[in-house]
Amino acid sequence: MNSIKRGLRLLVPVLCLAAAAGCGNNTPPEDNAEAPRPAAAAGAHQVHWSYDGDTSPEHWAELDELYTACSTGQAQSPVNIVPASIKEAANLAPIQPEYRPSQVSMINNGHTIQVNLQNQDNRLNLEGKTYTLQQFHFHLPSEHEVDGKHAAMELHFVHKSEDGALAVLGVMISEGEEHAELNKLWSLLPAEESEDEVTVDGTFDLAKLLPADLHSFRYQGSLTTPPCTEGVQWVVLEQPVQWSAEQIGRFAAIFPHDNRPVQALGAREVVADQ
Repeated sequence: MNSIKRGLRLLVPVLCLAAAAGCGNNTPPEDNAEAPRPAAAAGAHQVHWSYDGDTSPEHWAELDELYTACSTGQAQSPVNIVPASIKEAANLAPIQPEYRPSQVSMINNGHTIQVNLQNQDNRLNLEGKTYTLQQFHFHLPSEHEVDGKHAAMELHFVHKSEDGALAVLGVMISEGEEHAELNKLWSLLPAEESEDEVTVDGTFDLAKLLPADLHSFRYQGSLTTPPCTEGVQWVVLEQPVQWSAEQIGRFAAIFPHDNRPVQALGAREVVADQ
């Protein structure tokens, strides 16, 4: 479990990716925008939800009958990961994402900064199943906790398989050195909510958002935003990536917090790859 112990270094108080704090708007929830469409595309469901006040997480289930799982679900996300109670799964190897430089666009959807892919060329293979990357977004502080502690932010890569199954890859973000590749996005960071996407010139290297060590924690959970749909495969990397204080601060200036509180693990088990 040395990789798990190393993973504890990532914990500094924090990101909602991290992926998303904000008020409701006409865009679909960030974790629920798995379909290959821009975040600005109008969803059929447009109930206002947020991370504060009368539309905060503790009230999500009251806002619409389609959000019932947010309070009644038995396999909700995020969770507190306790390394001491985690078993290594002999049948699981570190993930091998097939991420490549891609054309992307960004949008401030009122909940987070979401980055949409202009292709279907980035994939994640899990236990013989292929999931295609649809978008990624950020939360501040991190949504998942490790031993009861948040990381500064968390990045969520949202994937979808051909049969509609979802897999989300979570990457913890800690304060440290400046992340050079991130500046391609942050130089265009949209501070105001809008239905208009910001096109990023050239290509963005998604693989550079990942740490070198891809050992992970895995469990079955849900979307972390309404409608809190369950049946989501979660992969949370043990090792964090570093962003500078200024880079984290620029997101915090737009979304002071956009994280759902941790949910009860219940009878579920969190495992680690070998």
